[in-house]
Amino acid sequence: MTPSQIKGWRLELAAAGSAEAIRRQQVEAAELAELRRENRRLKEEVEVMRKASAFFAQWAAMNAKLEFIAAHAAGHAVSLMCRVLSVSTSWFYSWRAAAPKRAERRAAREELLPRIRAIFEASHRRYGAPRIHAELRDQGIRIARKTVAKLMKGHDIRPPCRGRRVPRTTDSRRIFGIAPNLLRRNFRASEPDRIWLADISYVPTDEGWLYLAAVKDMATMEIVGWSMSARLKSSLAVDAMRMALQNRRPAPELICHSDRGIQYAAGDYRLLLKAWKAAASMSRKGDCLDNAPMESFFGSLKNELVHRTRFRSRRDAKAALFEYIAIFYNRQRRHSSIGYRTPEQARSDMTAAMAA
Repeated sequence: MTPSQIKGWRLELAAAGSAEAIRRQQVEAAELAELRRENRRLKEEVEVMRKASAFFAQWAAMNAKLEFIAAHAAGHAVSLMCRVLSVSTSWFYSWRAAAPKRAERRAAREELLPRIRAIFEASHRRYGAPRIHAELRDQGIRIARKTVAKLMKGHDIRPPCRGRRVPRTTDSRRIFGIAPNLLRRNFRASEPDRIWLADISYVPTDEGWLYLAAVKDMATMEIVGWSMSARLKSSLAVDAMRMALQNRRPAPELICHSDRGIQYAAGDYRLLLKAWKAAASMSRKGDCLDNAPMESFFGSLKNELVHRTRFRSRRDAKAALFEYIAIFYNRQRRHSSIGYRTPEQARSDMTAAMAA
């Protein structure tokens, strides 16, 4: 073995070691570059999520993610945001392509706002979305009820909240005679003047309570008789029923249902029903659901008029109640239980059908 051979081996070993070091350095550099890229990607994803959290706090719609991606497309890659937010990229691009049509529909809906406000104001700020939708439909405007509700909610068009009931108007402790419950919550009537419901409620005024007795036809939802008085007396129920009987002149076997209040158990009221060959019916004791449609009427009256009005006198209250019952409730208000017709329309339709 010569010295030159040994020197050659040393040079080869040194070269091999240097190459291995270079390879290790190259691998480490590549790994470092990949880690840096991953770190940048994670930072960007965190930034996307940070912005998204603030964005979603302001948007509650189902398309909030799509709105966010569109709003930040200039600052982040769409594919990255779609991946972070679990949104299909193709879905986003399809949604963005349909933006002009959505804007056109949105503009068309916004054009309906004046009509919606006009109907709302014409109802004395009483109508909600279902009745306004029915009114628009009668005007030949095709729009979904949910869209009407969304527009009203978005522009804060809503009736005032309902107040609370205070006085007691039913006293069944002194009963002259209890009539059987002929309806048993079966309030359906196919013809007018076959089933009437009666009840009494109250209206607060600066002068004190004003009591209102009303009679409701279950076929048409019409208030066919009413009476008002400063005192809760038996004649209140008699006067309301007499008005209904004289105006409608029903055939025999009419059912007149009420609660067990003393006003409906008293002799004058029962004699009036007997004279017209009408049958008295009474709810079970303490069960307001046995007279639910009348409770519904008084609830609407309170919500749509009484709780939003301060009456300086009983006279003012009487005038407002007359306008509400005779003009608005019977002739203008649309009732869901009769296909969003008014009671006047329902009576006309039923009378025509009976005559055919």
